[in-house]
Amino acid sequence: MNMTFLQELFNSITQRDARLWRRQGDTATPDHRRMLDACRALLESDGEASSISLASRALAMYQRLDEEERTRFFERLASDFAADPALIDETYAIYRAQRDNASLQMLFDACEPRRQELFRRLNLASNGTHALVRMREGLLERMHERPRSDTRELGAIDADFAHLFGSWFNRGFLVLKRIDWNTPASILEKIIRYEAVHEIRDWDDLRRRLDAVDRRCFAFFHPAIGDEPLIFVEVALHRGLPQRIQPILAGEHRDIDDPESADAAAFFGISNCQTGLRGISFGNFLIKQVVQELKQELPQLKHFVTLSPVPGFAHWLAERRNDETLPDELRQVLHELDAPDWHLDPARSERLKTVVKPLVARYLVDEKNAAGLPLNPVARFHLGNGAELHRINWLGDTSPKGLKQAAGLMVNYLYVLDDIERNHENYTANATVVCSGEVRDLNRRARKMAKGEFAK
Repeated sequence: MNMTFLQELFNSITQRDARLWRRQGDTATPDHRRMLDACRALLESDGEASSISLASRALAMYQRLDEEERTRFFERLASDFAADPALIDETYAIYRAQRDNASLQMLFDACEPRRQELFRRLNLASNGTHALVRMREGLLERMHERPRSDTRELGAIDADFAHLFGSWFNRGFLVLKRIDWNTPASILEKIIRYEAVHEIRDWDDLRRRLDAVDRRCFAFFHPAIGDEPLIFVEVALHRGLPQRIQPILAGEHRDIDDPESADAAAFFGISNCQTGLRGISFGNFLIKQVVQELKQELPQLKHFVTLSPVPGFAHWLAERRNDETLPDELRQVLHELDAPDWHLDPARSERLKTVVKPLVARYLVDEKNAAGLPLNPVARFHLGNGAELHRINWLGDTSPKGLKQAAGLMVNYLYVLDDIERNHENYTANATVVCSGEVRDLNRRARKMAKGEFAK
């Protein structure tokens, strides 16, 4: 990326000041009070060059805080850098009297927490955006460790981060790049580290996923954080819709020697890379743009489909096994899941298949969270993007992880280009779970089983 002379000058000032601060600060370990003083100085600054220098100093100081001091910093950030209630009351009285745009803007400005302006100024520092993403990651860790009732104040800081990141990381700033074996090693190392669905064991495993003619991988990047991927998706070109993940991961299926002989693109791994950007939506844009890229490269592709895990299903299923309101016959079959290597016994596997496949259909279609949306997070993601719950695959993932989290089941979510927008709107407005006739039939069978009717 080319930089203007002025940008280079600001960067040199920032780097020089950071080096000076490190030399001067070696004799004293910073604490949250000094960090807060640095933040106040940054908010009082009225020059761009000095603001860049002060932002760099504050972020460098934050990096040196220990975990306890960071916690105290967040707690004081919540209280000391909130909006001023008295100013809100004053500007509201003015707006109530005048009811014009100028007074409304004054009210908006008064309601904004000072933290948001602080974050904007911290973002002026070199690599400030990534530093703030990492700062929010630390905040989320603290919120996760506390009881929900004790996270309200920290939640206000998180809302400020989410508000700003929603603008800073909007679709217009994202850059889609294909990842292949020629991608710089620094980025490939991050792909290995950030893979969250199917572990990449080593460099040979990574090469199988990137270098074969039937594989594609795409990632979103943001100019402000350089070679740090935001999210990436792994794709397998296929004939027909894939049912099992093990052949894909092992590179066993070689019926695709020429990409132009494929009729389906299967998204088998989507990994968010930056915990600090949780809740900022990238996946829907990623899938839609990757579909466009693949259609341009391979116009013959007809099907765009996922091969997705079902995290949380095994836990839900375990609760059904202890539900005394369900028929004994159903519960007895489910207890066969406790047998070691049950999936290797054809008779036992078939008995479980007739019961578990309908139950996963019920889980994905009918089970909702407190917001009235599907209980399963992967279902929420793909259905919210406009996909159809298309097929449930028995023993789609027989790895220890797949058996543990979903009794070996995997799901195909189908993206039909002409239906995506309509499905998305129905899901957003009515939480409609669009599914195939096959899935609807399985769900009806689950309802009958709950009544003791086991005939197909």
